[in-house]
Amino acid sequence: MKAWEELTIADNFLFQKVMQNPQLCKRFIEKLLHIKIKKIIYPHSEKTIEMSPTQKGIRLDLYVETDDGVIIDIEMQTTDKSGDFLPKRTRYYQAMIDLNILEKRKDYIELKKSYIIFICTFDPFSDYNRKIYTFSNCCHEQDELQLGDDTIKIFLNTKGIVGELDSDIDKFLSYVDGKAAEGKLTQDIAAEVNRIKQHKETRLEYMTLEMEIKEQRRDAYNEAVMDNICSLMTKKGWSYDEAFDIFDILPKDRVKWKKQIEKRKL
Repeated sequence: MKAWEELTIADNFLFQKVMQNPQLCKRFIEKLLHIKIKKIIYPHSEKTIEMSPTQKGIRLDLYVETDDGVIIDIEMQTTDKSGDFLPKRTRYYQAMIDLNILEKRKDYIELKKSYIIFICTFDPFSDYNRKIYTFSNCCHEQDELQLGDDTIKIFLNTKGIVGELDSDIDKFLSYVDGKAAEGKLTQDIAAEVNRIKQHKETRLEYMTLEMEIKEQRRDAYNEAVMDNICSLMTKKGWSYDEAFDIFDILPKDRVKWKKQIEKRKL
């Protein structure tokens, strides 16, 4: 993770903190989605993001609801991962949104309209160079026929040059891309960024988050090492010490590692 001083609006942690200002969040969403909102509701602002395919950890995204029940989930994306990572990620988020509603013993007919929005500092669809990509389910054989399941996925591209956006959103994307803050909305967001970065409690929260992520990564690495040690012992008949030597496990730590591996066998 970046040092606190290096954080910008493009970093999920800071973006989320800025959007916890309900007036800024409301203005941003209204401009982006071309809707009017009476009130923004924050059911929960932090969820979890996977550190590995099998382990859940800390995820920073903005999850809000409007006064009429529309669900909006927004996340910054600064790492250009190839393939279908982002499309599949929207599917995962959609599943979590729907499951959260259904777990409240509501019928599926009560599933609310939802928007999953990724703000990308790269073109998520390679060479199209669009400023915005909006997806909803429609009929392949009849393009104008919409499924009507009320699920919408939006990808914003800070590098985009094709297409039209609301002027304030266009200027916001330029700000995310590292340019000067222009326009009333973006300047207000920039002022909130500066205010938050002077806030000692928020800085401490970020440092705590950084430690938690490091701990999760260390735990994930240790789990992978234990898997490999078990595999070497089972498939090749190696002793503990032979396997420990391969992974540079210090002599003083070997008793602890052996106990942890033995527990996994139970």
